[in-house]
Amino acid sequence: MGTGGGGQCQRAVGFGGAQTGPNPTDRAKQGSKHHVLTDAQGLPLSVLLTAANVNDVTQLQPLVKAIPRIAGKPGAPRCRPECVQGDRGYDSEPHRCWLRRRGIQPVLAQRRTEHGSGLGKTRWVVERTLSWLHQFRRLRVRWERRADIHYAFLTIGCILISWNFLHHEF
Repeated sequence: MGTGGGGQCQRAVGFGGAQTGPNPTDRAKQGSKHHVLTDAQGLPLSVLLTAANVNDVTQLQPLVKAIPRIAGKPGAPRCRPECVQGDRGYDSEPHRCWLRRRGIQPVLAQRRTEHGSGLGKTRWVVERTLSWLHQFRRLRVRWERRADIHYAFLTIGCILISWNFLHHEF
């Protein structure tokens, strides 16, 4: 499992609207950020849309809570991952404790430590999924003023990624 979102900002062209805020990396232009939680192969499990100036750490719990139940095998449907990997933007001790209470192993890079934690060997999967999402023109630059419409396009993008992945698997 991995979470992503840092640096994945889209500018809301021409207007503001809900879920937009000043982008800290693009001269304070209005923008949005996509937060994605994927499985180990890069299939998006949950996705959120926030303003560009929202801290990533505030979105960890909503991302994990948004994971749908996965049915298929006999027994109760699986509703939580075994572990969650994330970059320094998702690091906080209260969130680590929250994940452990839910039976999820947190593998989050710690802030104010040297790079080289080893997460880059598996975090590229999330970055690849974000890249797949941003191949859709409607998601690369936010043209919609209404957040619900942009979120709908984001959901459709996740559906198309899942369809393409599953179509090539079988």
